[in-house]
Amino acid sequence: MGMEMEMEILGMNFTCVVGAVSAGQIPARDCVLPLVSKLLGYCIVAASTTVKLPQIMKILKHSSVRGLSVAAFELEVVGYTIALAYCVHKGLPFSAYGELAFLLIQAIILVAIIYYYSQPVGTTTWIRALLYCAVAPTILGGQIDPFLFEALYASQHAIFFCARVPQIWKNYTNKSTGELSFLTCFMNFAGSIVRVFTSIQEKAPVSVIAGSLLGIVMNGTILSQILVYQKAPAKKEKKVE
Repeated sequence: MGMEMEMEILGMNFTCVVGAVSAGQIPARDCVLPLVSKLLGYCIVAASTTVKLPQIMKILKHSSVRGLSVAAFELEVVGYTIALAYCVHKGLPFSAYGELAFLLIQAIILVAIIYYYSQPVGTTTWIRALLYCAVAPTILGGQIDPFLFEALYASQHAIFFCARVPQIWKNYTNKSTGELSFLTCFMNFAGSIVRVFTSIQEKAPVSVIAGSLLGIVMNGTILSQILVYQKAPAKKEKKVE
């Protein structure tokens, strides 16, 4: 028991791996995979602290939100809010969802910056922002009916899908990805791939795994558009309404 306590760090149990290596044996698959899953999970969490920073810096550097879909980034904030609240109140280990907290904070900052560079901001945009501020604390606090909570989480897959569609369509019609950051999109794509593996290992609900698979498809589409349209000029950006 003492040995197990010494070898467990942040929920990662190194006992069987260390024991096998000490005995000159190759650790068993069932021993290695959970450990790898935890390590990858924490790597995703660590990487998520800066995943949207390249996008933020690109906007600030060029003082432009050319080619960016405001609706796409707003829906991202809503999706991250629902997903984070669900994972927290389902009691999943932090390594299985921790990146959502950092992604939500960065997504909110990103939307605020987009609003700033899209002046003048329309009345409907302010109404959406105020509505989010009024409802988000209730969702994050889990102070809603359990059935409604499940329905909300099920809908967040559709929300993330809808968050990507406006940007994908805008890229297609402009034949350009404007100020979209390749590095941010690549990290989102890679994170979705790794999260499928960690979710399976953590025995996360099927809906969580489905969300990661959807992320692979949508983020992969935007990433491919950046590669195809990277040298094409974008159409002049319209103001946010």
